[in-house]
Amino acid sequence: MNADLKKRLNERLAGLKLLSLDTDGVLTDGGMYYTDAGDELRKFNVKDGMGMRMMRGAGVEVVIITASASPAIAHRGNWLGLEHVYLETRDKFAALVELCDKLGIDLDQVAHVGDDVNDIPVMEAVGCPISVNDAMPAAKAAAIYVTQKNGGQGAVREVCEMILAAKGEG
Repeated sequence: MNADLKKRLNERLAGLKLLSLDTDGVLTDGGMYYTDAGDELRKFNVKDGMGMRMMRGAGVEVVIITASASPAIAHRGNWLGLEHVYLETRDKFAALVELCDKLGIDLDQVAHVGDDVNDIPVMEAVGCPISVNDAMPAAKAAAIYVTQKNGGQGAVREVCEMILAAKGEG
């Protein structure tokens, strides 16, 4: 990344008030695990979880917005103390706009980390669109930053540390 792009990215990161995250392919590796009884399981990265906690300590709200209906996602968000977890959300953009209105946050003050085509409407609307390294090409094209790490393997922690550094807290 050239120096001018890095400077613009850091300026956007420094002004963030909300970090919006997809789940499958971002907070997880995108794999779907099922028990013999048909129960669905997800593997989350503890480093990502610590990063999300660090965001809240720096005054940045964190929201999970996912099309999935998995209770495991709600449990993860609850365990991390997240106040905003949206499950079964087909229109992620509408959910984000509603939350921003409720919190008094402008879309320019939002980063969204996505990995697939259903994230693109949100990515096109926010001030800091980010994709994970193993995202689909269309999501990468919509991003101003592509993480070094893959989804579910510390990509969210990478983003959190960048935000903290830009805010002078890293």
